[in-house]
Amino acid sequence: MKDTILAIAGKPGLYRLVSQGRNMLIVESVDQLKRRIPAGARDRVTSLNDISMYTDDEDKPLMEIFESVKEKENGAPVSLDPKKATAAELAEFMAAVLPNYDRERVYSTDIKKLIQWYNILVNNGYTEFAPQVEEENETTAE
Repeated sequence: MKDTILAIAGKPGLYRLVSQGRNMLIVESVDQLKRRIPAGARDRVTSLNDISMYTDDEDKPLMEIFESVKEKENGAPVSLDPKKATAAELAEFMAAVLPNYDRERVYSTDIKKLIQWYNILVNNGYTEFAPQVEEENETTAE
């Protein structure tokens, strides 16, 4: 993913980094509205590349989990509605995507957010979640 995709605590949806100013970031919503807003020093801004989920072994980067979801759903948005799904349905979905996820530390709200973020990205044309693997393959092929 070439763009820097960000999550901002307290603000719904995902944002793309547009530019950096003094003590603030200018971000644009990933959804169809493409509205731009400033994110100040007090906002908790996190890059999706820095987020991971707990597993029984090591933490798994969010982008790798998105790639697993993409394989499971054949590149389409997740058919499971996270707002209406039961905790059991969410756990079943997560087990299919990441079999060794830590069932004690990954909550239903985390799984809902994973599904919502994945759907936002896929619905807006972001489908390559693990570009570092492709870049490594290109350099070894040369």
